[in-house]
Amino acid sequence: MKKLFQYSSLVLILMIFSGCASLTKDTYQRMQIETYSKDNSFVSNAKCRAKNEYGDWVAFTSGTLTIHRSDQNLLVTCEKDGELTGYATVISRTNDGMIGNVFFGGGVGALLDHHNGNAYSYPDWIRIIMGENLVFDRWGSKSGQVVLGKPAVEPPSSSDKTTIVDNIRNFLP
Repeated sequence: MKKLFQYSSLVLILMIFSGCASLTKDTYQRMQIETYSKDNSFVSNAKCRAKNEYGDWVAFTSGTLTIHRSDQNLLVTCEKDGELTGYATVISRTNDGMIGNVFFGGGVGALLDHHNGNAYSYPDWIRIIMGENLVFDRWGSKSGQVVLGKPAVEPPSSSDKTTIVDNIRNFLP
């Protein structure tokens, strides 16, 4: 009976942590950053600062940051004298460790991985265009290939907002 309990406990532990990102992923992730001008010329030695709720990291391009994984997006700013500032929002997405938690019943592992950020990843390699505000998403990206950003959507200005009354007026003759 004691052996049965030991084996059952072992199987239960393996099921809980089988897909656990805490076991399969590191808390930190390396991200390569490169900077280019709007005319597609390489910009070297731009100072890039990346930030999420776990910290603030700095690298000079073309360089690599080692950042703490998080469920929050990473905000990156790159500056260099003589160049316009480049901005990036790097979207955090769940990784395969979290998916393993869902399929193999590791509810405890899923909660732990979400809390410590191990369940999430950013793109491994991004290209920031100086003078632009871009959004980077690793969805559909391939390992070893640079992820190109898309222009960030500007929030509507106060003059763009319409009220309910304005909308009703549009339907009146």
